[in-house]
Amino acid sequence: MNRQVPNGQNKNRALPGKKSPDFHQSDSQTQFLKKLRRHRYAVQCARVLILVLFLILWEGCARRGIIDSFIFCSPSRIALCFRDMVADRSIFLHIGVTLYETVVSFLLVTVCGIFAAVLLWCSRGLSEVLEPYLVVLNSLPKSALAPLLIVWLGATPTTIIVAGMSVAIFGSIMNLYTSFAAVDKEKLKLIFTLHGNRRHALFKVVLPGSVPAVISNMKVNIGLCLVGVVIGEFLAARSGLGYLIIYSSQVFKMDWLLMSIVLLCIMAMGLYAVIGVVEKIYRKRF
Repeated sequence: MNRQVPNGQNKNRALPGKKSPDFHQSDSQTQFLKKLRRHRYAVQCARVLILVLFLILWEGCARRGIIDSFIFCSPSRIALCFRDMVADRSIFLHIGVTLYETVVSFLLVTVCGIFAAVLLWCSRGLSEVLEPYLVVLNSLPKSALAPLLIVWLGATPTTIIVAGMSVAIFGSIMNLYTSFAAVDKEKLKLIFTLHGNRRHALFKVVLPGSVPAVISNMKVNIGLCLVGVVIGEFLAARSGLGYLIIYSSQVFKMDWLLMSIVLLCIMAMGLYAVIGVVEKIYRKRF
């Protein structure tokens, strides 16, 4: 005989996987979350405070003559220089060129790195043959390749993009291939037991399981591509922040030089933050 459940008896019963409506955090949990928020706030304040103190110290030393303001410049002169270049809109050209070349080289490195790593994973013999060459090319100073690229390709934006790729591509291939090779062997065995082939293993196990490694690799590559682009602009550009650095050093405009370095730092932080947002979106969805 089925027992009748009185009305309202199950109203406060939580559904599986959901919190009960009358769920309350314990005092210890609340204190822990407050402590965690205070710690994050303290870290952010400390970062800002260090930067502000450094700028104040730099400005004060320049104004009092402790350091040579012609050589070391000062934050105020850098700010005025940036304001003037914003007014005549010349700075946007240099920022846009460097940003475009960095993004293009980064996207090409990401696509080519994944494709090459997949080829190495699909062919063990090919990976064994090419591994020492990848190690040597990854260890080669990329600044030594830039003059050769100029001779081969000319002083064009393509040369700068290839220079940006050369800094990151070989290390990217090696890291991604290592990640692909470290995928859980039991999952691969299960795929083959169910009469799957290497294509199934690649798209069902290897690539999905390596997404965190791909994102981590992207975080490293975005900075390396920016370094490679700046190296290329040193030698083969007529615009861009790298060209502005070389030109300003030749004419002793140190405010232009330091402003360009600051803008490169901000650009690197922004690009890294974009990859961080992509990583957060992936983690929330998967």
